Amino acid sequence: MEKLTVDVKIIPGNEDIELPQYMTEGAAGLDLRAAVKDEVILAPGDTTLVPTGLALKIPPGYEAQVRPRSGLALKHGITLLNSPGTIDADYRGEIGVILTNLGKKDFSIKRGDRIAQMVFAKVQRVTLKQVSELEDSDRGSGGFGHTGI
Repeated sequence: MEKLTVDVKIIPGNEDIELPQYMTEGAAGLDLRAAVKDEVILAPGDTTLVPTGLALKIPPGYEAQVRPRSGLALKHGITLLNSPGTIDADYRGEIGVILTNLGKKDFSIKRGDRIAQMVFAKVQRVTLKQVSELEDSDRGSGGFGHTGI
């Protein structure tokens, strides 16, 4: 497995927040933690931006994707609106996580809670070439649900 080194800056005042970490040997994502000052109650249907207290220097040619945690989604209906959220290599600001509550009960977010996971991926830049026609394929223009439910 290829190793990638990413510089992490702890935003002052957040030294008590653990750095993101892999929770198991085979985990693809690093768990991100909430750097909220006070407990945040996320009511059903509500959305909030949760700070992480961290900023990154991602190497060129890579991105970080912020994704929901499956346990929070299944047990509480907590997910991310822009999933996966992309952190570009040239972004140096604090990482924020857009959490939303699709569940039926209030959800409490406390300082240090694991709220999302972050996966690093290579980015392929492309050049778009405008054409008047596209080559046919077996699928053609079959879209949403074209193979059945």
